[in-house]
This record gives sequence, structure tokens and C-alpha cells, in this order.
Amino acid sequence: MDTTVNITRPEGSEPSDFHLSRRAFGVSGLFFAGYALSAGAATAEAITTDSDGLFAKNITIAPLNEEGAYHIPAYVAMPAKAGKHPVIIVVSEIFGLHDYIRDICRRFAKQGYVALALDFFARKGNAAALPNIDQVRPLVEAATYPQVMNDISAALKWLANPGDIGQPHGLFGGKGFADMARVGITGYCWGGTPVWMAAATLPGIKAGVAWYGRLERPARDQFLGAEDRPWPIDIAATLEKPVLGLYADHDQGIPVASVQRMNDALAAARKTPSHIIVLDNTQHAFFADYRPSYNPDASKIAWADCLDWFKKYL
Repeated sequence: MDTTVNITRPEGSEPSDFHLSRRAFGVSGLFFAGYALSAGAATAEAITTDSDGLFAKNITIAPLNEEGAYHIPAYVAMPAKAGKHPVIIVVSEIFGLHDYIRDICRRFAKQGYVALALDFFARKGNAAALPNIDQVRPLVEAATYPQVMNDISAALKWLANPGDIGQPHGLFGGKGFADMARVGITGYCWGGTPVWMAAATLPGIKAGVAWYGRLERPARDQFLGAEDRPWPIDIAATLEKPVLGLYADHDQGIPVASVQRMNDALAAARKTPSHIIVLDNTQHAFFADYRPSYNPDASKIAWADCLDWFKKYL
């Protein structure tokens, strides 16, 4: 069943365009076509990557543990040629699965990867379709650390045996399309933190690139601060997979001092080449081309670093 919500207005969508029911979320999730409403209107610099030479599709995958009829909404993009390709799991910001995340998947697919993004918040609603952050917050807070790690594990399980997702006959020769010996993970903002944690705890992950994700436990009264869970700084000394951090020098939520503590902990452990690069003259979400925080010069540098990292370690 196609549950994609399409934008029909040239200026974008209004909250009233979306009549979202709990039942719809509970059955298969609801795909949102457009940029997340609570992030504001997309800027003129928003990048659109075409699907020429790719196979790309909204899909759903089974959760790690059975949850009735619920399946996790996801998006997959890959080269439209036979063979197995290295994998990148793409973890979203708090805005969930929307056009920016799909576009990033297509960018990786253009580089020869199978890119898969999940909607970690869909059990409680559609973060992309909600009009303000106050409505998004409960959905994100409900996505606990164990659930997120389990969902990433579910993605790995699905990738190992995806079956027929409607690809053209014979496209992948019936042999699958993911090289499970070469799996990386990347994530942005909220999604940057799971990159560190997945690299530290999930055997199937070989390398990661974390974009400005929180590194230390926030104050209890701050967003996402209530859950008793480990944070990247807690696993720095035991991290055995290479992770590159791409962070901003003027991030109001992640101080440079926090980044320095993480870099110091990684250097002291000497287990991997993992480290964080701080990009000059940047704000949080400097890679988000659809938002005012976008810095095209820093993004070009960081994207090249990201691709080089995965080329080296996958």
C-alpha cells in the first residue's frame, strides 16, 4: 500500500493538509513527501539529487522483535546495476524521514552505496509532518536508546536478506544487493549520537561518520535528557570501530569544550583512528542545505571527508 503524503502546493504544505491517524502509523507508518514542516520553509539552496541510474523506493521493514502489524517505514536507494554494494545506514535529525534524508540516501547511492534510512519515530507519529518542535519532541523522546539500536539491528537483518522489494526483474540476479562485510553508518544532529553508539555496540557496523551529534549526557531539564543511557563520551575508551566526527565551531548546543573532551578521550584510548574535525565558521546543522544554517563551503569539505572515510574503512 502506498502511504506517501505528497505536497500539492507550490509553496509547500500546511498542517491542515495532513490528516494523520494513529491507526495509519500503527499499521505501516506514513511516508511524508517534502521537507519537515517544523524545520521551516526550505531555502533556495536545497539540493535535489535525481534517481537517474538508481533504484530508490519507500519501503517498510520488520522490527527486530515482533510488534503486531507494525513495520518500520524506511527509504532505500542504490545503484541500478547488478551486484552487491557497500552499505550506509543514514540516521535522521529529529525531523524524521523526509526529503532531505532521502536526498542524502540518493547522494550515497550515486557514489556506489546501498543507502538505507529508517523512521525511528513512526511508532508514535510522523515527525516530518508535525508543524512545530513542541509536537515533535514527544515522538523523539519516545525513541529510546534500546529501540534505536534494535531498529538499526533490524535494518542490518533486513539488508542481509531483503527479498523482493519491487526491483526490476533480474536487476540483482536474485542474490541480494548489500555487501554485509562493508557496512557503515552516518547520522545528522540527533542522528549523530547513534552513529557513535552503533559503532561501539553493533558487530555488523564497520565504520561511522557522525555529524554534530550530542556527545555527553545533557542536563535533566534539557531536550532528550531524561533517559538513563550511555553517551558517546562513555564509550570512547572502548570504541574499536573507526568513527569520524564532523562538528561545528559555533554550535550552540554542543560546545567546543565537549568536542575537545571527546577528542581527548579517543586519543587517550588509542584503539582506532577515530577523531572529530571541527569545521570553521559553522553552526549546528551546517550540512542541512534546506535550512538557513547551511554552509556550502564547509559542507563541501565535510562531504569529501565523509566519502574518503568510508572509502578507506569499508
